[in-house]
Amino acid sequence: MSPPKALAAVALTHRSQRLIPISRPPEHHAVVRFLNRVLATEIVCALRYRRHGAIARSLGAVRTAEEFLAHADEDMVQADLIAERIVQLGGEPDFAPATLQQRSHLEYVAVATVAEMVQENLAAKHLMINNYSALIDYLRDDDPITRGMIEDILRLEQKHANQLIELLKDAR
Repeated sequence: MSPPKALAAVALTHRSQRLIPISRPPEHHAVVRFLNRVLATEIVCALRYRRHGAIARSLGAVRTAEEFLAHADEDMVQADLIAERIVQLGGEPDFAPATLQQRSHLEYVAVATVAEMVQENLAAKHLMINNYSALIDYLRDDDPITRGMIEDILRLEQKHANQLIELLKDAR
């Protein structure tokens, strides 16, 4: 499944700008550390969405399964953007599977019902919205390139949260 056109357009826009600021913010190492935690979180979210998609489909919740899989794809596009930005800031994106869970802002929670899956994913989205908002506040105008990328990701996270709210109504 390919990512939605809007997200792909955001990715291309950022890549065409090369995402390299004229000067690095003084605390760019702190930004890289935070971005690596966000990277881990996006990957954990994508994996959880994949699992939930498979289980929801087996339970007959086809629409919910398709939404979960679309969110998983979008989370991986976001992860790719974040990884690229980490490199551009002079860091190394950490994709190590052995420590992925420890670096993530979220836990990988296995649940059994479609309603629980939607609730778990909605709680994760709210946490990510708060984390992205905090990063935007931290960056202020010191790194407009990273801030713009995070603002774009935040808008998609808010859209996901709204979609999950609608799915939760259907799942109950």
